[in-house]
Amino acid sequence: MIREDRMPRSGAARQQPKYQRIAAALKAAIEAGEYGPGDRLPGENDLMATYDVARMTARQALGVLQSEGLTEARKGAGVFVRESRLIRRRGIQRLGADVWAAGRSIWGADIEDREPSVEFLDVCEEPAPAAIATLLGLASGAAACVRRRRFLLDGKPVMLATSYLDAALVAGTPITEPDTGPGGIYARLAELGRGPARFREEVRSRMPNQEEAGRLGLAAGTPVVLVVRTAFAADGAVVEVNEMVLDASAYVLEYEFDAP
Repeated sequence: MIREDRMPRSGAARQQPKYQRIAAALKAAIEAGEYGPGDRLPGENDLMATYDVARMTARQALGVLQSEGLTEARKGAGVFVRESRLIRRRGIQRLGADVWAAGRSIWGADIEDREPSVEFLDVCEEPAPAAIATLLGLASGAAACVRRRRFLLDGKPVMLATSYLDAALVAGTPITEPDTGPGGIYARLAELGRGPARFREEVRSRMPNQEEAGRLGLAAGTPVVLVVRTAFAADGAVVEVNEMVLDASAYVLEYEFDAP
């Protein structure tokens, strides 16, 4: 149980709503190691008794930690400290030709010794969205090969990814199959003489829509990071556009490069 002496004592803190002060005490207890990853926090009844507050105040205090991504609620079990082992996504090194040309998975480069899996939500041909068609140099309404996947780590969804490629270019190749083989899409493009020579990634963040939150199993208040990667062949033509939605609480985005 958290201690009363963890409640903020400064003048400014005393003016905070009581639920925020209780939340601060819970966070201090987590930071002090009193509650580790996977541990159950005191429930609403415990907080009500300790701080002599109404149920709504206790519920709001626990809600603060959930909204900040520190905890997760498990139906019928309580509120637990989230596992804190982050995925370090090394945005430059993972795309090196020494990774995919050697038959290794780009996704596998991020996860060290953890247990990964990929679910193929859809692999199909469909008209490319207008912006994607423009990037791929396709006529309006032309077909794209679309690959939608969900990536899981230790059994938990962490990323959704949708790749778009010129359907005519990749027709009849393993790119149109769920399992593209060693080295993935980029190794297969290289076999077609259209291997990627340059990449561009655009990164931004927002709150997830309902479908994204459901597929990623996100706790309330957890944002997502959007990464849109464009792969260019040596002649400058775009050969793939990949739109990725990452659980922001699961990732660190790392970029290491030489000074220009």
